[in-house]
Amino acid sequence: MTRYRCRACGNITRFEVVETSTTRSYHHFTVGGDLAIEDPVIVDAHVESVTCRWCGHGRDIEVLEDDGALPAEP
Repeated sequence: MTRYRCRACGNITRFEVVETSTTRSYHHFTVGGDLAIEDPVIVDAHVESVTCRWCGHGRDIEVLEDDGALPAEP
């Protein structure tokens, strides 16, 4: 899991993330034409942009290391 922090305002909880991903999955159609998608696997994912929901910009977003600890508030 990727965590973010906005250096401009200190936000660590609310971000708008635009991500493009490629998936592989098994599509199972019934005789009646209903679709069930099974076993989805993310083959590739790329984050296009991250915007802070508090201050509204993405100019100073940092990616936090996932060590389980939250950063100290500024």
